[in-house]
Amino acid sequence: MPLDPILFMGGSGAIGQHTARALRAVHPDVPLLIGGRDLARAQQAAEQIGGALGVAIDPKADDLGLGDRQISAVVVFYMDHALAGLRYAQTQGVPHLSISSGIFEIAPEIATYMHRPDAAPIVLGYEWMVGATTVSTLHIAKAFARVHDITVNALVDEQDSGGPTVAADFEHLSKMLPAALTRRDGAYIWREGDDARVSFRAVDGTRMEANGFSSIDVVGLAAATGAPNVQFNLASGVSSTRRQGRPKSTEIIIELAGEDLQGQPLRTRHAVVHPAGAALLTGLSVAMLLERLLGLDGQPPTPPGLYFPYQLLDACAFLKRLEQEGGQLSALQV
Repeated sequence: MPLDPILFMGGSGAIGQHTARALRAVHPDVPLLIGGRDLARAQQAAEQIGGALGVAIDPKADDLGLGDRQISAVVVFYMDHALAGLRYAQTQGVPHLSISSGIFEIAPEIATYMHRPDAAPIVLGYEWMVGATTVSTLHIAKAFARVHDITVNALVDEQDSGGPTVAADFEHLSKMLPAALTRRDGAYIWREGDDARVSFRAVDGTRMEANGFSSIDVVGLAAATGAPNVQFNLASGVSSTRRQGRPKSTEIIIELAGEDLQGQPLRTRHAVVHPAGAALLTGLSVAMLLERLLGLDGQPPTPPGLYFPYQLLDACAFLKRLEQEGGQLSALQV
């Protein structure tokens, strides 16, 4: 049966276009609606993507201005403070995935879900790179019987802006929440000031100055592993590949400590690297989530519920696709 179009709200930006390419690479016939307030820009992006249609979005209208048009899913690539996309997805009974809200802004979405829990699957896609970090971390954690400490250090190349929408979202997050949600000794705390300033070694060993960041990865990884100590830190600078004279990349350094399956102390250090930057890695994650939500991967579509990305993404399949794109999850020296 032909699939109804997937609605990309704000899909004319870099991440939306990379998502479309990643999805089309495996499913070339999936129809797309590129929605935005600026119809001309949406149409231009749709033409560049190919096989897509640009449409005007009216967030104040119950039907988003789409009338009786049928869709199969809604993806929101910007901060939808009015939850227009979520309400529309619930009305249509189709999956909803939003990637831009902060950890402090999920209450409205959770409340909306709680009042209609059987309407549609809703994905809180606010993990770093929309699941690339948590999926990789939980894959590594399989070597542990017990995880005590999880430290995630993300390095974004200073040339990897991601476009104006991403920049505006980060500015909003920085203003609203300067402290960093962290789990320490089993309790959730807020790191700020000197307590939030850290340093870590990039893939090439260069010491990077970083600050704590309130990523929802912290609560997801703590819940999934039971680790009493979980923190996320973010640095901006020159990525390891660019220091080597190559194009920019995005790096995620994952450090775990605990006990192995035999009860012996174990420490690991890995890196997730995508050679083309943050937008392409994010687009890959969003594309694979859509495949899982809609059953394009050959499995039944995802039933209604509230999900983290790592609960839907298969680690082996994700890492295989990452490698096909030139990225990798690799072990580093502890």
